Amino acid sequence: MNQVKAGAALNYVIIGLNIITGLLYTPYMLRCLGQNEYGLYSLVASVIAYLTLLDFGFGSAIVRYTAKIRATGTKQDEWRLYGMFLTAYTVMGLLVTIAGIVLYFNVDAMFDRSMTPAEVSQAKVMMGLMVFNLAVTFPFSVFGSIISAYEHFVFQRILSIVRILLSTAVMIAVLAMGYKAIAMVVVQTVFSLGTLAANLIYCRYRLHIKIDFGHFNIPLLKEILVFSWWNFLGAIVDRIYWGTGQFVLGVYSGTVAVAIFSLAITLMNLYMSMSTSFNSVLLPRITVLATDPRNDREISDLFIKTGRLQFCMLALILSGFIVFGKQFIILWAGADYVDSYLITVIFFAALLCPLIQNVGITILLARNQQRFRSLL
Repeated sequence: MNQVKAGAALNYVIIGLNIITGLLYTPYMLRCLGQNEYGLYSLVASVIAYLTLLDFGFGSAIVRYTAKIRATGTKQDEWRLYGMFLTAYTVMGLLVTIAGIVLYFNVDAMFDRSMTPAEVSQAKVMMGLMVFNLAVTFPFSVFGSIISAYEHFVFQRILSIVRILLSTAVMIAVLAMGYKAIAMVVVQTVFSLGTLAANLIYCRYRLHIKIDFGHFNIPLLKEILVFSWWNFLGAIVDRIYWGTGQFVLGVYSGTVAVAIFSLAITLMNLYMSMSTSFNSVLLPRITVLATDPRNDREISDLFIKTGRLQFCMLALILSGFIVFGKQFIILWAGADYVDSYLITVIFFAALLCPLIQNVGITILLARNQQRFRSLL
């Protein structure tokens, strides 16, 4: 439990850093890039985010089934499980590459009505870099999920803190030298690859993880695919909810409209992170508890306690933003982004009730009962 408590505490350090860097770095970035360039950067990122759906929901499956096998199986069963996942993720990386190439050669067709030729050219370069980053991330992301399953949250959170601080400092330096959105994508790619390498080294030398490609447990694979399918369906819905807006605005309204909408999405993500930070540290523990029906009361109490804390934080943020949000956006991002205020208020208000129930989603994952939610 020390790792869980420390992980949850460090999660809030990360949230605090994200808020502080967001408050200080974002207005600097907006002014360095300008509305058009920021809108272009946000648009490409939202399009590439669709490719993350090719994860097929396996990320949570690694955590769940590792926790389950550690409780009931052997080390050899673990190694074989990781061999299956690494093989599957490598195939996904290839699918991402193919899909990314298709997107790359259709950028002109998608955005030529709302963008200049120079913007289309920039979009293609950024898309190529992001596709490369994602294709490499897929197979190596297995190791980050393994660390979560082992509940070694302190290492992951410290790595995230270092990444936030260093990447923000490098981004500021790059923008100060006059570079724009393409340079930002390059910096993000470098730090992403560095994080993946650190996770791999930690798994190899600290957790002594081995990979066995020789044995595929077909019944277990079928169970994992069923479990992951409902996660995948939920991810598709989330992507439609939060990614379609930028894409449609990019096609029909241009980069300025995308920039205004994307700023509201940025604030919404900070708001959501105040709730979702609990989920990743609680999944392994709830998975173990869910193996015994006698623990139902303990799970319920954990759900209520966490939801109460989430409500206190989110209601305070919502009420404060309704009163001061418009002035905050004008001071923080500039008068050009004032239309983001109403969009953000709508997001915050609509998400208040769902976000205080986020641990419920984790409970459904642990019990493999997320089918109803995904269909709903």
